[in-house]
Amino acid sequence: MSAPPGPGTVGRVKLSRPARRAHLVIHVLASAGWLGLTVGLLALGVTANTTGSAAAVEASVRAMKLFADWLLLPVAFLTLTSGLVLSLGTPWGLARHRWVWTKFWLTLATTTATAFALRPGVNAAAAAVSAGQTLPDGGDVLMGPVVSLTAYVFMTVISVLKPWGPTRRGRRLRAAARRPGPAAPARL
Repeated sequence: MSAPPGPGTVGRVKLSRPARRAHLVIHVLASAGWLGLTVGLLALGVTANTTGSAAAVEASVRAMKLFADWLLLPVAFLTLTSGLVLSLGTPWGLARHRWVWTKFWLTLATTTATAFALRPGVNAAAAAVSAGQTLPDGGDVLMGPVVSLTAYVFMTVISVLKPWGPTRRGRRLRAAARRPGPAAPARL
């Protein structure tokens, strides 16, 4: 009978120190890229909503469409997968600490919102502006980046502070690891 995988394993394989560091660098770069793209989208959305120039509105919304269509989802999925690999391949675990669990669900929610809310809103605004119409609803190009930016800043803060302690599962696993195992039979 084989022992169950210990903490910090992906399918029974624990990430080596160089692999863990490489994945951590990838995760931090992808997360920072996602944050930067969101700040850029917010700046373009503010420009589209506050400028009086139709050309500036069109240029802003077209740039937002370019970011949303080509960059946001790949960076979001890279952030999500690298975070999963890190959580499953290190002792932090996915459901051992509340901050990791919170980050996972927020990352999943913001990735889903990017795919099904932010991108369609930007695409509708770009289609309207390209057809010579005014910006249909400024909220479509502002609210997505505002909500995303708020979530990413919150996730960054909890990544640094690591609040709230372990989950119930994490406490149970920690207690089980501290308990002494059954005594080995005496050898003569």
